[in-house]
Amino acid sequence: MSTPETQSSPEKLAEAVLLPGFAGTTAPDWLRRRVAGGLGGVVLFGRNVVDDEQVAALTAQLRSERDGDSGVVVGIDEEGGDVTRLDVNTGSFVPGPLALGAADDPELTTAVAAALGERLAACGVTLNLAPCADLTLAAEDPIIGVRAFGSDPAKASPHVAAYVTGLQKYGVAACAKHFPGHGAATEDSHVALPVLPRTVEELHAIELVPFAAAIRAGVRSVMSGHLVVRAWGDEPATLNRTALTDVLRGELGFTGAVITDALEMGAVSGAYGRHDGLGRSAVRALAAGADALCLGGAAFEAEHLDACVTAIVAAVAAGELPLERLAEAASRTAGLGTDPAPARVGPVDRRLGLEAARKALRVHGEPRLAGPPLVVDVQTDPTIAAGPMPWGLGAHLAELVPGTRALTVTPDDADVVLEAAPGFRSVVVVTREAHRHPRVRALLTALSGLDFIRVETGVPGPGGGGDGDGPRIDTFSGSYVSLRAAAEYLA
Repeated sequence: MSTPETQSSPEKLAEAVLLPGFAGTTAPDWLRRRVAGGLGGVVLFGRNVVDDEQVAALTAQLRSERDGDSGVVVGIDEEGGDVTRLDVNTGSFVPGPLALGAADDPELTTAVAAALGERLAACGVTLNLAPCADLTLAAEDPIIGVRAFGSDPAKASPHVAAYVTGLQKYGVAACAKHFPGHGAATEDSHVALPVLPRTVEELHAIELVPFAAAIRAGVRSVMSGHLVVRAWGDEPATLNRTALTDVLRGELGFTGAVITDALEMGAVSGAYGRHDGLGRSAVRALAAGADALCLGGAAFEAEHLDACVTAIVAAVAAGELPLERLAEAASRTAGLGTDPAPARVGPVDRRLGLEAARKALRVHGEPRLAGPPLVVDVQTDPTIAAGPMPWGLGAHLAELVPGTRALTVTPDDADVVLEAAPGFRSVVVVTREAHRHPRVRALLTALSGLDFIRVETGVPGPGGGGDGDGPRIDTFSGSYVSLRAAAEYLA
């Protein structure tokens, strides 16, 4: 059997650590050739998904290209809740981490993660880039929010561990991210390079606690974040040997695979360039202690992979990157390509997710309908991590309460709402992290003369997000099941 350890060619080893994304719902020719030649694997995104049957066919197609017993890593960003790939066309069948944290039942979290793991295994996925071991720490945080299990490390950590246990039950590798923790950052590493306002002592007391819990639970991989900790130097953790080798492996005792967040993200590519710079970032990440290199956020083409391979091979030849370090990285990456447990693709079952979503609801005041409502879904741009997907309460309530009118507006459409509201005895206004959007807060102020019920689907924010003391339901997730649970409560 041919394994990365016995592939002594630096070119082969360099190819084996790369996990690119791609466009389309079938594998393009260039990707099939690279997989046949030893490419480490791929990362799937919503652009690659139609339904579970199609994903299973796609992953089988990729595996069929490999000659021999060595596996192909098939990764996916399936966090559940607001960040979903399998349910990009419908909304997630399970609530997101913050909702699971609000439900505060680690056994339920394990069951939800196991249901997700079984579904991923049936689709042929070997690696899920979840859970977030980040914490929801900064009100102005633009990217984590509902993707974390909470803000208290002692309360969030059991859920991180429970998620790892449940997901890995079906042989799908979990990945705790974004080391050392993104929640205190006030910039999005997709577009900028955040600096964590933390001392080493604060990190050990707060951010690193959930990662330690994931490691104790046997998490098979950890994703590095593009985050600077000044006490560790000026380079982001992805390129920082102190972060990945000294702290993650040395102090926390992690022995699995370290995966980089996508190297083309602004926090790295913006600072170090995109083409030659991408290759240099690949080398620096490997030298720092990373194993698998994600190039997944954009639909990469073969020439981008060539740039990384060329740079890695040159670094080995120059003595900058030891061949043994590259071989170790390739071996750990290959370990994430182990076939998951046998499972069969079947209809998506939302019952468990609905149970969790119902348990997560937080009700403030007495939000009761006096009749068929006007439902106002206030649209704001989703985060880059989430991307576009179906969202809104209107369709759910229209199905459950005949006579409901569903209205989708922008934050600047207060006049549209005020014009429509007099025809209804009840008005429901649905928002997503209103506290982070000044225009949404202005809309809520403009509607303050109405007696409306607020449904908040993101992090509630300080003081509930700006709508005073009116009746409110917090779902902590924009998933299909969380919106359905809120609709059921109101109906």
